[in-house]
Amino acid sequence: MTKVQLIPLETSDREQFIKDNQEAFNYGAREEFGQRDDHFEEDGEIISHDTISHAIDEGAAYRIMQDNKPVGGVVIKTEFDQGELELLFVSPAVHSKGIGYATWCEIEAMHPEVTVWETVTPYFEKRNIHFYVNRCGFPYRRVFQ
Repeated sequence: MTKVQLIPLETSDREQFIKDNQEAFNYGAREEFGQRDDHFEEDGEIISHDTISHAIDEGAAYRIMQDNKPVGGVVIKTEFDQGELELLFVSPAVHSKGIGYATWCEIEAMHPEVTVWETVTPYFEKRNIHFYVNRCGFPYRRVFQ
């Protein structure tokens, strides 16, 4: 199995973490829609700086490290037996190498008290939906707004 470490996000790495997250989400959008920009929150980003910053402030943020190199990030919130996967991103340069699943296994090991995890992912991220539902065991629930 792929080995990763989750290292608590340092303040000095916050802005790079946000940029890396935006790059990963933008990559998925470009794969699905090409260069059209009508699905972006602000300034050409699928997920805004403010949205990511708020998630970091409200949760626990970690850098995903492999071989002492940052390859992604994750933000979670837990309360008793409930957990929210706020953000999980893996650098497009290392997609399909088991990093996302290894990260999820680390999160579950860190929080055995959590029996119910929830997350939200964009509808067009078919790869993410497949990953969360079929690989990680999240229930599928489509939400319309």
